Amino acid sequence: MQETLNPYEIAQQQVDTAAKLLNLPEHIIHILKNPKRVLSVSFSVKMDDGSVRVFQGYRSQHNDAVGPTKGGIRFHPEVSLDEVKALSMWMSFKCGVVGLPYGGGKGGVICNPREHSKAELERISRGFMEAIADFVGPDKDIPAPDVYTNAQTMGWMMDTYSRMKGVYSPGVITGKPLIIGGSKGRNEATAQGCVYTILAALEDMGIPANTATVAIQGFGNAGRIAARLLAEAGCKVVAVSDSKGGVYQPQGLDVAVLEQLKDNASIADYSGAQHISNEALLELDVDILVPAALENVITSSNAKRIKAKLVAEAANGPTTPEADRVLSEKGIIVIPDVLANAGGVTVSYFEWVQNLQHFYWSEEEVLEKLQGNMIQSYQSVRDLAKQFKVDLRTAAYMIAIKRIASAMEARGWV
Repeated sequence: MQETLNPYEIAQQQVDTAAKLLNLPEHIIHILKNPKRVLSVSFSVKMDDGSVRVFQGYRSQHNDAVGPTKGGIRFHPEVSLDEVKALSMWMSFKCGVVGLPYGGGKGGVICNPREHSKAELERISRGFMEAIADFVGPDKDIPAPDVYTNAQTMGWMMDTYSRMKGVYSPGVITGKPLIIGGSKGRNEATAQGCVYTILAALEDMGIPANTATVAIQGFGNAGRIAARLLAEAGCKVVAVSDSKGGVYQPQGLDVAVLEQLKDNASIADYSGAQHISNEALLELDVDILVPAALENVITSSNAKRIKAKLVAEAANGPTTPEADRVLSEKGIIVIPDVLANAGGVTVSYFEWVQNLQHFYWSEEEVLEKLQGNMIQSYQSVRDLAKQFKVDLRTAAYMIAIKRIASAMEARGWV
């Protein structure tokens, strides 16, 4: 049977696996396998040369039984409806596993940000928000940054929404610049949360952080900051890569030099280490592998060659279900995306709370709350996995799905 790489079908398979262990009735499983609401929009944008282009965008809201939906907006040429639906489902389970009062949402615009000026990106951002404004809101659906979007993108979108509604509305979106209601610690949150779970798992595995080797595929916001934080924790980062290629140095890379390089060039341009492909990086003999790029990079075709002892999914959906089974059989521990990269949505929740109460916390408070939540969530998942003799992903889904199902029952939906 051919392996599916469709993210929506993968998300549905993952729901089936966990829901059946919980003995949930079929009608509840069916609800969980399908987004409650999906919006497809087309909007026109004037380009710098005076021409007009029409862009396609999507927003999916998976389930709002626990609270308003929450999730990122990505700008990418390969954004698709099925991808956005899957990501909204994963966001529901991500919020559920770390106990946030949110369901999952996700959005995207089909475009290549590298082909557009800052002024064009601003018009795309504002155009998309205008198209979805009736669909989102501080008590309805709260977007955030994702692939190729950032704090500035969120600032433009928040401003557009506020203008349309005639009232300053910082709570409509998270991941904003600090000056207009962003939270301290938000930029580092996804990587920081992932590192908290990695260090907790290393402790369980009896591997001292100062002896652990790390390979990171993807050197965007999450991968870059995770590399720095793991190096600061004593780990030896031996390989990193971006979309154009990677570098490998068994004695350890100077992460600070690579961070500075990445601001102006590709990792593949670095001459101080051996060059390596993204595919080869995944198969290095390291203690920790951090996939921090896009979906479906660990599949049935390469899972047998993965040598890491611990895989921490900083990206969404990097491992297919077939690959999961192979890794589990090999005894490789996988900290699933819905747990490993939940730091971003956790601090987004903190930002939303601060926006609603108009009271802002110090970075120390934010990181302290994040660390407590991530470690407690990791321990809950680990303990349930032991109890049911399942992998961490299945245990994480069981926790999240049971929470959503209980909320639907309490509200009388089922």
